[in-house]
Amino acid sequence: MTAHRIAPEVMTFYASTIDESTRLSSTADGRLEMVRTQELLRRHLPPAPARILDVGGGPGTHARWLIEDGYEVHLVDPVPRHVEQARCIDGCVAELGDARELAAEKESYDVVLLFGPLYHLLERADRDQALAEAWRVLRPGGLFAAAGINRYASLFEHTAYAHLHGERMRESIRGILRTQVHDGKKAFTAAYFHSGAQLLEEVTAAGFDAQVFGIEGPTWAMLKATEQYSGDSLVDTPLFQSALAAARLAEPYPELLAASSHLLAVGRR
Repeated sequence: MTAHRIAPEVMTFYASTIDESTRLSSTADGRLEMVRTQELLRRHLPPAPARILDVGGGPGTHARWLIEDGYEVHLVDPVPRHVEQARCIDGCVAELGDARELAAEKESYDVVLLFGPLYHLLERADRDQALAEAWRVLRPGGLFAAAGINRYASLFEHTAYAHLHGERMRESIRGILRTQVHDGKKAFTAAYFHSGAQLLEEVTAAGFDAQVFGIEGPTWAMLKATEQYSGDSLVDTPLFQSALAAARLAEPYPELLAASSHLLAVGRR
């Protein structure tokens, strides 16, 4: 597996700019993403023990609770820092690797997760290759789940940060909305932003029978903005619980996918 194939902006971002190990616990919207991802996955996972390949699994944020739930988790990530962090989790096997070129054997896993690769593969051909590899290593009937960043997430997020009205920021976000790509030259790293329909089309084209969920739901940005302005943690407050309830209530309404920060495609081979 060759780390040089990963965009240098992505490697730098995760190696030194952000500590991914705390992203889903340090803020209310991060915690909302974690809780919702857990409940959506647990709704579809086969009984433990089952073999899970966590592709682009970062520092093992999801591997940790999956292992605690009794699953056998093998994590693959292109960032050395992440692999070192994941190896500190008892029971987690972690190795350097690329989602487009997995070392795993054909049909060797009960579950394959892509919680990250589709964010940072800007070209459709690269995303298709990652999805083809996930298909190859998943057993027939196995569970597949892939996350995407919502096309409109930056619009909501930078409103919550209260600087979207600035001309330079407005132009930057206008570019993301138009192209669905952030080049990674400033602030956030190189990334692709999916609509719900696009994520479903890409996953379906790879052969998976899938549906797409909004992870955080339509009120995550309100939660983020309130926490930003108050300076207080809103985790497990009534406002947090209401945002969580909103995410659950929004599930039957596909038009509300566009308001979530992240999207989750769940399907089977």
